[in-house]
Amino acid sequence: MNSEAETAWGTYGFRFNDAPHLPLCGLFAVGHELVDNPQYYWDGLTRTDGPLLIFQYTVQGEGVFETVDKGDARRRDRGGLDKDRDVEEAAAEQSYGTITRMDAGRAFLAEIPSSHHYYYPKTSGEPWEFYFLLIRPRTALPLWKEIVSLLGTTPYLNPDGMPIQRLKMLFDEAHGGNITDPYVASSYVYQFLIELRRAASDRYREQEHWPLAVREAVRFLDTHYSCMIGLDQLAGQLGLSKFHFLRTFTKHLGVTPNDYVNRKRIERSIELLQSTDWSIETIAGKVGYSSGSYYIKVFQKFTGQTPGSFRSGSHALQYDRLFFD
Repeated sequence: MNSEAETAWGTYGFRFNDAPHLPLCGLFAVGHELVDNPQYYWDGLTRTDGPLLIFQYTVQGEGVFETVDKGDARRRDRGGLDKDRDVEEAAAEQSYGTITRMDAGRAFLAEIPSSHHYYYPKTSGEPWEFYFLLIRPRTALPLWKEIVSLLGTTPYLNPDGMPIQRLKMLFDEAHGGNITDPYVASSYVYQFLIELRRAASDRYREQEHWPLAVREAVRFLDTHYSCMIGLDQLAGQLGLSKFHFLRTFTKHLGVTPNDYVNRKRIERSIELLQSTDWSIETIAGKVGYSSGSYYIKVFQKFTGQTPGSFRSGSHALQYDRLFFD
């Protein structure tokens, strides 16, 4: 870790009131802190600055993040939980909620208010260094919920990845006094959320994270898109039920097997439209469609124009290549 003289620390709050009717991402606070006091303790049900969304990322050291059910929350309110006790002791005594060590590289995402608390444990051997971001939920909540559904509430994130780089950039801009209006603030918050959402997608779309059946399916579809077998038959070859295969494939690639095949076919047909003078009917057959009319319908769905207008370049931009996610 850099020395304190070389590192920017602090917490910066923002209370912009302009344009409340616009769909801006509301920045509430951002900070970079170093905590070594067991009195550091936040309760998601008793703090009064919500509603908020919090993202907190550990650089080094260790804290604790706990989620609790309603019964646990009632017991805690009666003094049943001691924030200073050892984490293992707490885990052994509780059969409800979760207790997560917030070690280096781990983040937590939580809504305020909600049944959670996070703190610096007295048994920790070194200070807890972290960045945090507090966001007003009015505009950001749908995107936030989608991110949590993909990453979970306590994911590990690459310190060199774009979400953490955006978070650090946001803090640096706040520290430098460069966030001066709600539009600039919203831009930085949105960039962070988008990179976090992208990271959530990439986690599933990176092939090393795919189940073996999904990798085998992709290899098969990449080479057999023009003579595709039925989904039931493909799932059977992989030893999965049709519905389990469909859910798993879609989760990791972001599209259904049918859409994946159609994209491969359209990509190949674009090459043929540009490199041959074959008829639309012939190209449709070459890429796996039973009729020219159905091929035209699918092509228009994916590109916004017909194969004929794409080939001629009339009434539309001429593309050298189209990219699909």
